[in-house]
Amino acid sequence: MTEDRVYEFTAEKLDVGYDGKPIIRDITFRLKRGEILTLIGPNGAGKSTILKSITRQLRLLGGTATIGGKQLHTMSGKELARRQAVVLTERIRPEMMTCREIVSTGRYPYTGTLGLLSDEDRKKVTDALIKVQTLDLADRDFNEVSDGQRQRILLGRAICQEPELIILDEPTSFLDVRHKLEFLTILRSMAKQQGMSVIMSLHELDLAQKISDRVLCVNGPVIDRYGTPEEVFTSDYIRTLFGIESGSYNALSGSMELPPPAGTPEIFVIAGGGSGIPEYRRLQRAGIPFATGILPENDIDYAAAVHMATRVIAAPAYRDIPKKTFEEAARCLLVCRRVLCPLKQFGPHNRENERLRALALDKGLII
Repeated sequence: MTEDRVYEFTAEKLDVGYDGKPIIRDITFRLKRGEILTLIGPNGAGKSTILKSITRQLRLLGGTATIGGKQLHTMSGKELARRQAVVLTERIRPEMMTCREIVSTGRYPYTGTLGLLSDEDRKKVTDALIKVQTLDLADRDFNEVSDGQRQRILLGRAICQEPELIILDEPTSFLDVRHKLEFLTILRSMAKQQGMSVIMSLHELDLAQKISDRVLCVNGPVIDRYGTPEEVFTSDYIRTLFGIESGSYNALSGSMELPPPAGTPEIFVIAGGGSGIPEYRRLQRAGIPFATGILPENDIDYAAAVHMATRVIAAPAYRDIPKKTFEEAARCLLVCRRVLCPLKQFGPHNRENERLRALALDKGLII
């Protein structure tokens, strides 16, 4: 097998832009069969320009792109349609077409001049409707179904083309949480089960982190970073990529966090094992600065607290809490006006938290 056939899609030193003027240069990446590549980056960074260039809506200004080892610019429109399917952000509003008829248009690259479907084509349309869980919508007017259902219908049309590559531009933009998850679950399943490669752009970083095999970070005139989600989605890098100045990115949860309330801590939260997170969010919403501890550095509360708390008192994981750490926490607790203790269980490694609770009770600080 040649190197080109190892990769379903390759981009080598692409320059993309408008009116002959490159806005991003030297774009290089490779995608294996069944892999999902996601483009992330700030608005206006050029994600859609890259997608339009590799779908030939825009002319490549430099470099080469191949599907299955064959260069894009050498393919006829019909051959490209058989190899590559596209789902765009724009809401299409066809007149008087059922959902089945929309999906059926995915078979046009395989039909004759009149676009007549064979029995085999009609079977493929039905199969595509089943795969995207919309067979019950087949005879409904496309304009009368929900946004989430439309996106699944458009994915069905793309699947019906039997492409080697599906390209999607912000496919979840108009969807609620349920339909985002349903849509991406179907897409992931199709990629893995049928070996179709996927290139898409996403705004939702948490979803991009979970679904992608590779991530391409677009920011400015060159590609900022290209790698696995584990390589890309770090708190410091995402903050830099998006220029986050107020707040932060929590790489563990894949979520954006508002900045901690400013000021001297007023509340001390004795937490651990996830018990503190609801209290952290409540205090953050109320704008009350708070401290929390004593948290092992591998604790889920610690991962959240470093983004939300004004002060975090932590200890090494899997060890007894050092005496000096307890004393630091006690001093902090005693200058707060109130103490919360959502932590209900104490074990061998967090006895000092139980002592903190007893201290707070003794001083009448427990809420």
